[in-house]
Amino acid sequence: MDILKLIGRDRPLFAQDVKQHEVELLELVSSSRFLVIGGAGSIGQAVAREIFKRNPKVLHVVDISENNMVELVRDIRSTLGYINGDFHTFALDCGSREYQALINASGGYDYIFNLSALKHVRSEKDPFTLMRLIEVNILNTLSTIAQARNTGTRKYFCVSTDKAANPVNMMGASKRIMEMFLIRESLTLPISTARFANVAFSDGSLLHGFNQRFSKRQPISAPSDVRRYFVTPQESGELCLMSGLLGDNRDIFFPKLSEQLDLVRFSDIAVRYLHCLGFEPHECASEDEARDRAAELIARKQWPVYFFASDTTGEKDFEEFYTDAETLDMQRFDAIGVIKNEPVIDEARLEHFLQRITEIRAGSTWDKPEIVELFNYMIPDFRHKETGKYLDGRM
Repeated sequence: MDILKLIGRDRPLFAQDVKQHEVELLELVSSSRFLVIGGAGSIGQAVAREIFKRNPKVLHVVDISENNMVELVRDIRSTLGYINGDFHTFALDCGSREYQALINASGGYDYIFNLSALKHVRSEKDPFTLMRLIEVNILNTLSTIAQARNTGTRKYFCVSTDKAANPVNMMGASKRIMEMFLIRESLTLPISTARFANVAFSDGSLLHGFNQRFSKRQPISAPSDVRRYFVTPQESGELCLMSGLLGDNRDIFFPKLSEQLDLVRFSDIAVRYLHCLGFEPHECASEDEARDRAAELIARKQWPVYFFASDTTGEKDFEEFYTDAETLDMQRFDAIGVIKNEPVIDEARLEHFLQRITEIRAGSTWDKPEIVELFNYMIPDFRHKETGKYLDGRM
């Protein structure tokens, strides 16, 4: 199935930029040692593949998902084969003692790519998963940066999100706060990052759910009023690699908007997806109808779909990669824009965040409002959209 056609495009976004800088990328990768954190996720796997195919001296991959790590190895062996360098995977939590021991034994890495993240808006529905989101997206980032600095890492890359620009949900706000800390950490270690759109068919995404629903012969459900930008997994890997290797300190890379990158409705992708598989979508009036008629409709080569208007917490009305207050370089690359950041740091605000999170975590249990209050302090114009409804309440 052609992902590009499903998301309404006819060619890759970054082919020209990758081709133009391929010699430099190849030289940097083939002479360097790499660690990819969160390398078993969809973006992490894409980054690992981009590094692997340029023959690094060392490529170590860390992730807590043992099964996805196995699939990463099988996928690479089945397509790219082998390299002369050292390629190993480790089923570890980057916040663990085991990870620290690996770092101590590794001899150091030239480049560390941190792709670990809790990325779902639904993760903010309760204070416990939300605290885990803060730990992964902010606190573990700070600890792995400190370890990188102590072991002589040349460059640290950490993925952000388009939802960090004028955030309306806690996930996006956590990444915006992470970016604020990255500016401070960049004073002692070169750091770059990237914001980009939804990665089409990435693990756990709505489009990935289409595959799951189809294989299980279940209805497909999607919002009819939510429009998003999409990149392919390979494009996400290319953008991260370009930022990590070619980005200046504090740079944030993002895809330029063009006729090739336009907003697409999830419901439209669902229709194209079913057509590609030889089915005609049959729009149902409710979840109940879609469930009840699934077997009947599928037998007639029709697939039950339920399209709805979005009303859940944290859904952003539109996507953006940068704000009016940010300085842009739109000339360096063909399809990549760059946000240029000065080292402007509010030390008191950052320290207050760490102190307050420590205080909250020390409690026997937590409440979401106190965490939201802290996020509002960190981002005064944070426009959190709380509707009381969450994606777990939908099919």
